[in-house]
Amino acid sequence: MLQTSLAEVLHEVHTDDTLLRWDMQANCHSLPQWRQMAVPANGEDCMFSHFGFGNHPVSRRRLLSYVPIGLPGVFSLTAGMSLSGNASASTAQEPKSADTSRRRGSVIFVFLFGGPSQIDLWDMKPAAPLEIRGEFRPIQTSAPEIQICEHLPLLATQMHRTCLIRSMHHRMPVHGPACSEIYSGRPYPLPPTTDQARPEDWPSLASMVTRFATAPQGLPPAIVTPWHSQFFGQPVRIAGQTGGRMGLQFDPFVLSASLDSGKFDADELTLSESSDSERLAARRSLLMSLEKSGQGSVNGNSIQRYEGFQETAVSLLRDGRLSRAVKLEDETATCRHRYGNTVFGRSLLAARRLVETGVPLIVVNWHDTSFNDKVSPHWDQHNHIFPVLRDRMLPVFDQAMSALIEDLGDRDMLNSTMVLATGEFGRTPRIGQFTQNAMTEKSGRDHWPHAFSVLAAGGGIAGGQVYGSTDHQAGQVRDNPVSPADLSATMFDHLGVNPEQRYWDPIQGAYLPLTDGHVIAVERV
Repeated sequence: MLQTSLAEVLHEVHTDDTLLRWDMQANCHSLPQWRQMAVPANGEDCMFSHFGFGNHPVSRRRLLSYVPIGLPGVFSLTAGMSLSGNASASTAQEPKSADTSRRRGSVIFVFLFGGPSQIDLWDMKPAAPLEIRGEFRPIQTSAPEIQICEHLPLLATQMHRTCLIRSMHHRMPVHGPACSEIYSGRPYPLPPTTDQARPEDWPSLASMVTRFATAPQGLPPAIVTPWHSQFFGQPVRIAGQTGGRMGLQFDPFVLSASLDSGKFDADELTLSESSDSERLAARRSLLMSLEKSGQGSVNGNSIQRYEGFQETAVSLLRDGRLSRAVKLEDETATCRHRYGNTVFGRSLLAARRLVETGVPLIVVNWHDTSFNDKVSPHWDQHNHIFPVLRDRMLPVFDQAMSALIEDLGDRDMLNSTMVLATGEFGRTPRIGQFTQNAMTEKSGRDHWPHAFSVLAAGGGIAGGQVYGSTDHQAGQVRDNPVSPADLSATMFDHLGVNPEQRYWDPIQGAYLPLTDGHVIAVERV
């Protein structure tokens, strides 16, 4: 199976002189001879990739001078991608993709990395003792039966459009594995000894959507922005954000932003002066003719999928829709100010514009300036939770999140666009309670996966309602429990992807459904 992603293919078709890797299959008996042919006489580096035979770099233009078009076994030219095979997956019949009879909407999934406190934001318990209820007080909202934190005044005006799901739960208290459970909708499959992604991870929601959802021609089915959730100094993204065992070729497209200025990196979404549309078409035609020489050398599904990535990448460059979508200066100054001059605010504004462009799923990962805080980065408040929430976190979240919900409502986009915001878990009911992180102080709250909340709006979900409830200290779910699998199933359903769609799991050696969850039974409009 070809191990490449849309981002890598986009880089390939965008670049004029990229490095290539090519693979010779077993039907090429003169392997050493062809390897020798691929080495230039002038001693310049070239790249030849075959399992166990080593790597040497060569440019596309130079490769054409050494390899005849009819060379048997050459099945693909790629840039910066690895080639690998899976015998079980190759011999198994690929399941069909999305059920075209299902309704299709868009989803903006806002991931609040670190785990926000349910009891201090959405599920307040004003009658509880001070060491449980904390310093904040609830306020009335535009939904008569709902109260939320006093430091979310703008969001309070949008609660008539919003549903609070207060009964999320799972059993994983460690950041990375808990992130994996929310991102993938499945219990973490490995011992919780690391926060970092592994090849054995379950595929992320965005990866499954990349594989099985449909999008307008030239657009990726899923986009992650403005970065991968990651701890400062960590060399690998946090668990659950890749294609995992489904294959890294299904890693979602990441639209990154400069984390100091918030400007989106759209360079590879725009044709350079040396890669005009006519030249790009010529390169694409040449590449297709080369690939035809290797028909039958790998699983046809893999070739079709890679060619699909190529078509999408070429379309991205030709029509420029994504690059235009992230040109936030095209919005009015009033609109930009409403979302806020922060990375998170600009990311939510970009998400709204990406929905308008036609992208089905946009994952917005929380970012703020606390990423280098060793004790309490992002929403992970192990100390000084109340001043941190009041002064740093909630003003940014309140402004941007309320702007998104109001903007979608005013543009008549809310019914077709589902917005969900949650973290990997909640926080302990009791202040200073130690459960997992020894750095938790008497002024903070530790990890708590047993009960936390989801902010939901749009996508046919009726606003002004609360689904599920917790006990007197927001510590245990009392009714209508919701699992990460249920959350995934709800998003799949709205995106028009059958949650029962199956894919081949090479680790378990079986076809598995995208999720075992059920669509959350909230009241619908």
